Amino acid sequence: MTFSKELRDAAQPIIEDIYNDGFIQDLLVGKLSKQAVRQYLRADASYLKEFTNLYALLIPKVHTMKDVKFLVEQIEFMLEGEVEAHEFLADYIKESYNEIVKKKVWPPSGDHYIKHMYYNAFVHENAAYTIAAMASCPYVYAVIGKRAIKDSRLNKESVTSNWFKFYSTEMDELVEVFNQLMDRLTVNCTEKQKAEIKENFLQSTIHERHFFNMAYIDEKWQYEGDKNE
Repeated sequence: MTFSKELRDAAQPIIEDIYNDGFIQDLLVGKLSKQAVRQYLRADASYLKEFTNLYALLIPKVHTMKDVKFLVEQIEFMLEGEVEAHEFLADYIKESYNEIVKKKVWPPSGDHYIKHMYYNAFVHENAAYTIAAMASCPYVYAVIGKRAIKDSRLNKESVTSNWFKFYSTEMDELVEVFNQLMDRLTVNCTEKQKAEIKENFLQSTIHERHFFNMAYIDEKWQYEGDKNE
């Protein structure tokens, strides 16, 4: 078994929870609340900006021009390609995507996730640590997209079905390249290092779950503590 497959297999129980949580289930049947969509789009716009910056930080850590070319292409995709999936959700709530994301949000769960990735980029010279922290994102979306389009509960009349269709195919190449990079960059790692890299991947998978839930519950910073009504 390859190291990347070991990571993907270990993440399956968490992805099962993500799929069955409220955000994906409501999106599946086309009844996700407008506020959840807005919160998700605003937080994800901030997340993707930082994800793009992380690709740039990885460029000095890879060792072939092929890898550099891949990272540059992913920066271009993040700036242009993934907006298509966002626009499906904006269409679903009949609002302009550009208007929605004018309001910036930085909720606790998104903050924790982004800092997890940056920590690995700045602390570890081996790019495998950062890639493991990043790779969970496209993998989770790919698995969810592929599962949803085969789910009998998918509301094909809702524009939200296009969100699932997009991710059922558009993440495949990225997932495969990340897998190859992780397998190649961990060849000479110790078992302790591999365990740390695996934990990065699994922590990011949990962060993915929290990110969706953050939008579902409209998570905010509680600067005044929890107030009981």
